[in-house]
Amino acid sequence: MSANRPLHLAAEIGGPPHYDAGHYLALARLAERGALDYITLGDSFARPGLDALSVLSRVAPATDRVGLVPTVTTTHTEPFHVSSAVATLDWVSRGRAGWNVEVSTTEAEARLFGRRAAAPADALWQEAGETADVAARLWDSWEDDAEIRDVATGRFIDRDKLHYVDFEGSTFSVRGPAIVPRPPQGRPVVVIDGTAAAAREPAARHADVVHARATTPEQAAAIRDDVRRRAAAHGRDPDTLRVLVALTVDLGDAETAPEPGLESGPLLAGRGSYFRGGPVDLAELITQWHRAGAVDGFHLTPITPGRDLERIVNGTVALLQHRSLFRTFHPGGTLREHLGLARPAARYALARTAGEGA
Repeated sequence: MSANRPLHLAAEIGGPPHYDAGHYLALARLAERGALDYITLGDSFARPGLDALSVLSRVAPATDRVGLVPTVTTTHTEPFHVSSAVATLDWVSRGRAGWNVEVSTTEAEARLFGRRAAAPADALWQEAGETADVAARLWDSWEDDAEIRDVATGRFIDRDKLHYVDFEGSTFSVRGPAIVPRPPQGRPVVVIDGTAAAAREPAARHADVVHARATTPEQAAAIRDDVRRRAAAHGRDPDTLRVLVALTVDLGDAETAPEPGLESGPLLAGRGSYFRGGPVDLAELITQWHRAGAVDGFHLTPITPGRDLERIVNGTVALLQHRSLFRTFHPGGTLREHLGLARPAARYALARTAGEGA
């Protein structure tokens, strides 16, 4: 990877549960001021708290540029509803939505729904990949100009531009079409943590952004190369993937040096490798890893969001901007534009026009 390739930065705004939207809105606006590509908000059936997708739907109209990526658990949920909810977030954010695909592995979580027992990780990630696949198909099931809104004739939709998806997965089937018109981005951005072996294949096949936990630039580069190789094997252009190192950061003591190479830092389950140090130290690590061509960027999880995100934006990001390593403003309006990803064409529209031209 060229060292001149743009650096991408994202941050998690979750932490201990809060039940007021103002808390999350303040963090989102802070991240937006730092021109971060996107914020994530973690979620799980295993803990109390507000629904991440609903919270970011509230944040959306009160922000302008920053991407919004809630965690959405595909286990025990209906793929059609997931697709509709993420498409809705893209509409209310005017094209800034993504979703972080996650699975639910425990028997305790399965009992919350009472539909089926817990399943092995491989089966759950296969289902998650199928959910990402059918969501994209549902988003494509409305052509971009399917809405007519012709008052004179009373026609709202051109039915020739709505399409059945007729998808058969391992645990579900979806006929379609969607009930929400095609989102502003065409397809909202798909984010998957590809660190675990079971998640690596669906990440390579369906994700636009892959998070990966790594403790050295060499390990990060190896994961990135593996994901790109797998993506190419599925017929994808690997240059359309963005691989971001997931790092949990503790900037509580600006005088504390980071763990050397991160090797001895404690691991926080599901939260990334651990970095403890000051904002300048973090900027140095990001600079070194990116210039080495190991990563496309970093997804940072502040261990104390209210404190550490401010130090990331006003310290680390400001220094990277001063070094001309990170932008000072969002160059576009959509999350895809922030990430340098093209808006995909609707597959069924392409098939229809190809058929008409035959």
